[in-house]
Amino acid sequence: MSGAGGEAFIAAVKPLVDAMGGEMLPPDEAGADDVVLSWQGAGVVAVRLPQLADSLDHILAALERGQGRPLAELDRRTKQEIVRGLEARGAFAVRHGVETVASALGVSRFTVYNYLNREKGS
Repeated sequence: MSGAGGEAFIAAVKPLVDAMGGEMLPPDEAGADDVVLSWQGAGVVAVRLPQLADSLDHILAALERGQGRPLAELDRRTKQEIVRGLEARGAFAVRHGVETVASALGVSRFTVYNYLNREKGS
């Protein structure tokens, strides 16, 4: 991670990496699945992307921070909107996605499926 330009680049991409739940590490520590970002022709930082299940937990935590309270305390309409948004982001393609979301929202799996089916029926 060399020079002021590289440090500025790292500072610029850090909010994006944090938002997606990734981890930044030196390029020489990059594994086969990591993404090395280059600046002015040199690798300056490697990004380790999260596993999908970890991403879902990260997304739910960010939603909770955005709401300013636990997701389980939200009203039904807001929970339905969250489920629709999560579906659009592919949250239910993740193994145990429905269970993870149901737990975070304080509802049953059946309720999450109802929210999903209601959207498809309308």
